[in-house]
Amino acid sequence: MNQSSATLISLNRGIGTITLNRPDKKNALTRDMYAAISDLIRQADTDPELRVIVITGAGGDFTAGNDLNDFLDNPDTGSDSATADFLLTLAETTVPIVAAVDGLAIGVGTTLLAHCDFVYADPAAMFSLPFINLALVPEAGSSQTLVQMAGYHKAAELLMLGEAFDAASAESMGLVNKICAPGEALTQAMATAERLAAKSRTALRHTKALMKRPGEPIGDRIYAELNIFSRLLKTEAPREIMGAFVEKRDIDPDKID
Repeated sequence: MNQSSATLISLNRGIGTITLNRPDKKNALTRDMYAAISDLIRQADTDPELRVIVITGAGGDFTAGNDLNDFLDNPDTGSDSATADFLLTLAETTVPIVAAVDGLAIGVGTTLLAHCDFVYADPAAMFSLPFINLALVPEAGSSQTLVQMAGYHKAAELLMLGEAFDAASAESMGLVNKICAPGEALTQAMATAERLAAKSRTALRHTKALMKRPGEPIGDRIYAELNIFSRLLKTEAPREIMGAFVEKRDIDPDKID
């Protein structure tokens, strides 16, 4: 796994926690940090013991986005770049991802949240999509994800004016699940991660994959769900859970994949 002091990774009880750890730089992201995050997500894709990923920042900020010095000296924007690899890996994984946002979430610090499943924010968190102010365009698919979340006109306001917005605005447009009590965003994120880690890994990933399928006729979606439903029904986990309910006993966690 690609890990450095700028990206701290810990594994505990099925949860992989990624801490962006450049507090003196407000956790601005470098190519090496992108690579470390991508590596953990890919590991989780195949490792049955790694069930959920939590992303947070050290020192009171989530991330100030790309490290501009690193970015200008070595632009990393090609289709085979560490940045592209990170963005695609994050967008395409079926691993549940939970984010805890404190302080600043600038640029990719905001756009990556649209690819997370749960986002918890401190009341003082501030979000920004400054691409237009840098004479650039949106990234991480945000020209699509923000339109889907917030509607076209709100997305235009965010992406074409580039003004910062607060946690309440982020919550109102669906970018944030919940604004937590001050200092409690990571605590809430970890509590959710623990709940997810206790559930069927296979069922969670199929659920996420279904939710992220492109739009299709409702009949096609119903049949896609039924196909997976019928296959999972033949496996041990649902039989154990339903059997425990009928028999009024505790579920055997060793039988939940």
